[in-house]
Amino acid sequence: MRQTFDESTDRSFGPRHVPLIRKAMAEQGLDGFVTPHEDEHQNEYLPAANDRLAWATGFTGSAGAAVILADKAAIFVDGRYTLQVRDQVDEGTFEIRDLVEGGVPAYLEAAAAKGQVIGYDPRLHSPDALDRLKAAVAKAGAVLRPVSPNPLDTAWGLARPPQPTAPVVPHPLEYAGEDSASKRHRLGESLAARGADSAVITAPSSIAWLFNVRGGDVIRSPLPIGQAILSADGSARLFLDPAKVTAELPAWLGNEVRLETPQDLPQALADLKGKSVLVDPAQSSAWYFEALGTAGASVQRGDDPCLLPRACKNAIEIAGTKRAHVRDGAALTRFLHWVATEGQVNPPDEIEAVSKLEAFREETGALKDLSFDTIAGAASNGAIVHYRPTQRLNRRTVKGSLLLVDSGGQYLDGTTDVTRTVAIGEPTVEMCERFTLVLKGHLALARVRFPAGTTGSALDALARMALWAHGLDYDHGTGHGVGSYLGVHEGPHRIAKLPNMVALRPGMIVSNEPGYYKEGAYGIRIETLQFVTEAAMIPGGERPMLGFETLTLAPIDRRLVTKAMLSGEEAAQLDAYHARILGEIGPLVPPFVRTWLEGACAPI
Repeated sequence: MRQTFDESTDRSFGPRHVPLIRKAMAEQGLDGFVTPHEDEHQNEYLPAANDRLAWATGFTGSAGAAVILADKAAIFVDGRYTLQVRDQVDEGTFEIRDLVEGGVPAYLEAAAAKGQVIGYDPRLHSPDALDRLKAAVAKAGAVLRPVSPNPLDTAWGLARPPQPTAPVVPHPLEYAGEDSASKRHRLGESLAARGADSAVITAPSSIAWLFNVRGGDVIRSPLPIGQAILSADGSARLFLDPAKVTAELPAWLGNEVRLETPQDLPQALADLKGKSVLVDPAQSSAWYFEALGTAGASVQRGDDPCLLPRACKNAIEIAGTKRAHVRDGAALTRFLHWVATEGQVNPPDEIEAVSKLEAFREETGALKDLSFDTIAGAASNGAIVHYRPTQRLNRRTVKGSLLLVDSGGQYLDGTTDVTRTVAIGEPTVEMCERFTLVLKGHLALARVRFPAGTTGSALDALARMALWAHGLDYDHGTGHGVGSYLGVHEGPHRIAKLPNMVALRPGMIVSNEPGYYKEGAYGIRIETLQFVTEAAMIPGGERPMLGFETLTLAPIDRRLVTKAMLSGEEAAQLDAYHARILGEIGPLVPPFVRTWLEGACAPI
């Protein structure tokens, strides 16, 4: 469970592995090969056996891609990983390019030569992403060719780790709140209503949710890798490696679920000839669309039918996540006390902070895993969004600086994700002013009321308005969905500048995490999780309004708050939040921590 800080890759991976890939490319008649970070299941976090980008380049971030040509190569990452990619990747082997601005298609359009053959593995690309690659390669006068096996896997060979075979276990009703048969029949009715005979489901989180199972194939997420075909009558075929099937699983799944192996999947898709089949192009790779097309099925492109029901947590799941957040809040409060006391006398380095926080979570006795590798950024490292300390990058906190810690835990009853920014020593006036602007946005998004049909995109500006008024902003989304003992990043809803057509609905869990980042100096982010509440009337109002209830319970560093910048309403809101923390967390921590917490939660 412990987070590791020495990367499993190093800068020599590119110089050592790219020649092997080029040799395999040549043997397949290829002039180039494109590999995304995503695997066959479009996972964000990968099992070691599927972390192809890391093996080829040395880069271990959660988003990226690489293009390897016969005489040059490039790696593509977004702004979150600017420091990490230069630390991990040999720049003599790979040119470092931006994943968002132009990205792989623009590079191929310019770098591929007329008549060249560029290979791709259809299992690793979504159909929409593949269409963009095809268009770019065509403009260059080259050809994009599907290959299986792909040259990277061939080069990796016997050194490649085995596919994970973590046991797939039941997720009890006391946590799930609805049995699998009910979910399958409910979704089957929705398939029938849209004229679909079945749906192909490949996302591990959907497999876990639909069948009320959990696994351990994906790092930091309790997910089983597999596939399923859900029929409109509520029956299903579930494809799992037999090594994962536990003794209790068949009875748990019931007679309407037929357990099969991944080797049975191609024939199962062929069996759908003449059927109308729903497949999500954002969740399933191009291989499924090609296989179904070859079989003679009628493919409907549409959202994974599990997405929206999974996002709208039921009452049991909400009650569970509340318990998880209280438990997690007590561990986090002990950590914040440590930073505010011992950490002020002997400022910790980033790795010490990460290890200390994980130790407090482990002491709950309920932690199953972290929900992601902890982000701990001291001073200027805090200004790097999604920075993660390693032995090479580790930095010690110093007096007069800020420490940003973004972390979370996986518990049977819920998934947590929280960021707190704390002062080490005496903060500057500017730090306090910028922190308070972020806090004002955070409070605005926490207290907003809104009518049904409102999307997260419509609310995003609330978190930014105080910053905008001072000519400031942040370059990431304000909120992402979170699962119930599932992935810490979950759609289809979000709060961001980018348009999102999915309205916020009761039971959806979403983060509230505005920030500010001063390059080369410090970073600030305040993140709590909150869920959408049922609509209720506001006194004197004419329409019922939805709202948010905060889940995360951990004090905000009052030393960083400039009280004069808060309105009376904002000050009262902060005080009420701290009073709630003291009431719920106070009894769960040691007396000496409780004494500190009383001061940390005192009225502003």
